[in-house]
Amino acid sequence: MLTITITNRNRDLRIVKNCLDSLKRQSNSHFEVTLVDYGSDPTYLKTLQELVRLYGFITLIHCETQQQLWNKSRAINIALKKCETPYFMVGDIDLMFHPEFVEKALTFGDHNKVTYFKYGFLSKEESLKQQDFHNYKVAFYGGEEVTGTTLFPAKVLKSVHGYDEFYHGWGAEDTDIHIRLKNAGLSIYYHETETLVKHQWHPKAYRSKSSTHPFHSKLEKINHAYMINSEHNNVTVANLSQGWGLPTEKEFYDKLNLQEDLTLTLNNNQDQIDAALAHLKNVKNKTLLIQITPVALKVRIKEQLKERLGKKHQSFLDMEVINNMLLIEIIKNYRNQAYNYSFDREKETIQLKIVL
Repeated sequence: MLTITITNRNRDLRIVKNCLDSLKRQSNSHFEVTLVDYGSDPTYLKTLQELVRLYGFITLIHCETQQQLWNKSRAINIALKKCETPYFMVGDIDLMFHPEFVEKALTFGDHNKVTYFKYGFLSKEESLKQQDFHNYKVAFYGGEEVTGTTLFPAKVLKSVHGYDEFYHGWGAEDTDIHIRLKNAGLSIYYHETETLVKHQWHPKAYRSKSSTHPFHSKLEKINHAYMINSEHNNVTVANLSQGWGLPTEKEFYDKLNLQEDLTLTLNNNQDQIDAALAHLKNVKNKTLLIQITPVALKVRIKEQLKERLGKKHQSFLDMEVINNMLLIEIIKNYRNQAYNYSFDREKETIQLKIVL
């Protein structure tokens, strides 16, 4: 028996339906699906819920994480904590599965082995077609570095605390779990002799800097460096300090809709930002609102002139730098808290509301 977990946030429902339809057509029914929706918009979520009702083998878990950084690892781990089958598979919502995918995947079941599958990537034009799995023409194939669809022995995956929840945004979490399980003594097998999954094209809107949704401009590089450190240090067990697979508690997220208990109104003065980050540790059982706007350009120019003259001056940070500082602080220390975050790059305003 197999649990397949797929994660989602606001993905085109046409793509989602294609994925779910391909699972519905499986020749082997000895599987169940957990679809974890990690913070889709309320109107989208309602439509998604209506769609999922058409598939009796799917359990939908919704996380109250709108206006938060995407955390695929946490979404996966929430499903893993609930898994009661011997094998656990992680897949992408963008995929279409071969009709015999489950039947063939189960033949690889081994408590000492991890198996992952070759991707066939479709073009935009091909992805828009409605046809049998076999008739979709692959534009190009992924290699061994594409680790997104993997079959795990569930007990072993739980023993290493699942996916590392440090990873936010996109990149490295899938490869990291392979590295850590290899460090734990499991063999890693790449099944490349046939194409059992095909990846639908979609725009990368989630990386857009024009959105006010949380976006750390250097996070993919940080994720990669973090992964390399885990590999060099022979890490096996992750998530030792903040727990793992913690569900989102609605009672705390409801507090984000209420009046905050404390407010910090700041500008981009470096001393103010450093002090605010330190102050977070002093807040407990309160909802804190942080609002940041930059000082006028003439003020910054005046202070820069003082610096050049060797006089006492104030230092100001670029708003993008502040954005990255706040988001990495959340990732390191507050990722399981209920919070809302936005950065309007046109108006140059940052707002963080967090339940501490």
